[in-house]
Amino acid sequence: MKNDYLIPFYSKYDLTFNYGQGSWLYDDNGNAYLDFISGIAVNALGHCHPSLVETIQKQSNTLMNISNYFWNDTVLNLAKRLCELTDLSKVFFCNSGTEANEAIIKIARKYGSNISPNKKKIIYMKNSFHGRTLGSLSITGQEKYQKKFRPLLEDVQEAIFNDLKSVEALMDDSVSAVILEPIQGECGVISATKEFITGIRKLCDHYNALLILDEVQSGMGRSGHLFAYQYFNVKPDLISIAKGLGGGFPIGAVVASDKAANCIEPGDHGSTFGGNPLACACGLTILEELIDNHILAQVNKKSNQLVAKLKELQESYPLIQEVRGKGLLLGVHMKHSSKEIIKKCMEQKLLLAGSSNETIRILPPLTVSEEEINLAMNRFETVLKQFK
Repeated sequence: MKNDYLIPFYSKYDLTFNYGQGSWLYDDNGNAYLDFISGIAVNALGHCHPSLVETIQKQSNTLMNISNYFWNDTVLNLAKRLCELTDLSKVFFCNSGTEANEAIIKIARKYGSNISPNKKKIIYMKNSFHGRTLGSLSITGQEKYQKKFRPLLEDVQEAIFNDLKSVEALMDDSVSAVILEPIQGECGVISATKEFITGIRKLCDHYNALLILDEVQSGMGRSGHLFAYQYFNVKPDLISIAKGLGGGFPIGAVVASDKAANCIEPGDHGSTFGGNPLACACGLTILEELIDNHILAQVNKKSNQLVAKLKELQESYPLIQEVRGKGLLLGVHMKHSSKEIIKKCMEQKLLLAGSSNETIRILPPLTVSEEEINLAMNRFETVLKQFK
């Protein structure tokens, strides 16, 4: 019955949630689940955070959408704050991460074509994930997502993540941009090395190409910094943002340097709902809570607690091979498939996400409490005991 009216793009668990509060979700029978998926890194403040609820109520009573024909102070204020926080210059608003990456592809192509008609190539990384639209899928380094939808975009080439020589081998004057995630969230929670990102920055400078960082999952405080690239002291030319930027309300953004933004003219791209006042009001509230109300300042403390618990479990349960990631974007790499473990955790009322066949992603709200972390790890251990 539940599948009668939905196109089956998703495999769903047999759970129906109708209410959430903080780190908790409640099913249609009233059972409480500890949510360490957070809408796949979307619900940065957890469910129904009072500030976000108040913002949505207040803004929806004044203005929700006016189109991009006109100016709006809320939209401008969010753009200004993102520029200040990234030290970049211009913002384009859309509705999702894949839309942000679609815009980035067009900016990269336009940037290159303004220099030379042959400067079109975009280099992306093996095992990356940049979205499911045809453009973003073309620069996603996972054949399982691509194979049914070929032909994809031309003039794209795949390099190996954290292998600078593989990027060097592809770089020449035909390259308009290199795109990567500072943390590959969808394929094992693998962090880039400083040498890799700084090396690519130098290559992009040498060949007059754009450095693009996809922070859709790792951004908005998830990594322990507002953006994960800030670990590396590298300034990108373009950043894609979504997920946590709206805290549950759909919004995406591209933040660009003058170098990247100056090639764009009115009519080159657009988004009907992108930059609507309601979504941008949510984005401003998220930034206020993360920075002004110091939620971001606590992320690494909570991460240290969670990692310490996971390392303790690793010593007792050889099933855990590695704990990796940054902040509250963590991966637990297992000896075998993680799917059954995730299902068993669900039975213990703990919600976890997969990342590759063997890695479990742990993505609690950034507002998660010390007590909730301890409870989650107790439930996780209950499951691990079944596989010992």
